[in-house]
Amino acid sequence: MSNLIKSALFGGALAAAAIGVSVAKASPPEVCRDYATASVRQALLARSIPACDHGLGPRWTTDYRVHYDWCLGAPFEDVAAERLARTNWLRSCRG
Repeated sequence: MSNLIKSALFGGALAAAAIGVSVAKASPPEVCRDYATASVRQALLARSIPACDHGLGPRWTTDYRVHYDWCLGAPFEDVAAERLARTNWLRSCRG
C-alpha cells in the first residue's frame, strides 16, 4: 500500500473519530419535561404582556409537545440557551 493511500486512510479514520466525538448527546426526557413546561409558561407570560407579545415561531408556541419533542433531539447546551433566550426577552420587554 502506498504512503499516499495510507495517509488518506489514516486521515479518514481521524476525521470519522472526530465526528463521533463532536456529536452532542441529546437531552434526557426528565430535562425535556421541565424545559417544555417552562417554555409554555414563558410563552403564556409573553402573551399576557403587550410589550412582550411579539414573539413568533416555535420559541413562543404554547404547544407543549413542540418544545418537548425539540428538546429530546437537542444537546443540553442548546436547551439551556433557548430557555435563557426567552428569559432575556421577557426581562428586556418588561422595561
